Amino acid sequence: MRQSLENSRNKLSGRVALVTGSGRGIGRAIALAYARDGARLALTSRTRREIEAVAAEVRALGGEAYTVTADLLDGPGVKEMVRSVIEHFGRLDILYNNGGGLHGDLSKMVSAPSHDDALFEKNLFLNLTSAYYATRAALPQMVAQQYGRVIFQGSGYAKTGGGPIAYTAAKHGLIGLMRAMAYQVPAAVTVNAICPGWTNTALADWDALGKPHGVDGAAVKAMAEAENIQKRILEPEELGPMAVLIASQEAAGITGQVLCVDGGYRV
Repeated sequence: MRQSLENSRNKLSGRVALVTGSGRGIGRAIALAYARDGARLALTSRTRREIEAVAAEVRALGGEAYTVTADLLDGPGVKEMVRSVIEHFGRLDILYNNGGGLHGDLSKMVSAPSHDDALFEKNLFLNLTSAYYATRAALPQMVAQQYGRVIFQGSGYAKTGGGPIAYTAAKHGLIGLMRAMAYQVPAAVTVNAICPGWTNTALADWDALGKPHGVDGAAVKAMAEAENIQKRILEPEELGPMAVLIASQEAAGITGQVLCVDGGYRV
């Protein structure tokens, strides 16, 4: 029984995983979940201090961590980030495209008639195009080594409307990108998306989200809690088990799928 349990906790033994935006929130939680299951980690963020702190947590778990700063608004820089990881480890097995969020003044992004054009382009790039660049850079290595797991971070707004326009458009686009790519890679490489709902991260800044609409933070949080069946905000760590499963050999038959860890968001 002990041997069985040990094996179940090492689904990713020897695998190399790159998690973008891994300095905090969901990215940090995914990185630590991968480390606990035996993966060697590449951690990226714009902020060196954040990823070094997560690297220390990975090493405290007995894992290996390589850190590289990257700005997801810089396409060539994103490709260089992936190249650096492959050069360091000699392979790349798992790419979790977590990086994204809201860039700029939210009040300029909530109304279609007055939406800021430049912020639309930047938020689309941050949440969609950057994931294309990272995946495009990773796929040749995955195909050559005959193993790869590409995971896109979706959102509740990848399936519905109601969110900031560029963010919602980008997250819908990620699902299309995932489905298109799943058809265009060998069977040894799977491509999937994980969609969280409202999760306790920096993106869930209730006061900031309510301000453009004249609603206080407590009311926004209550509305968010009411949007899923469980009537709660999930914690980032709750995405870890699904992220580990989809990255593992056991999930070889799962590709082109949208997997929701969201407490039953708007079902």
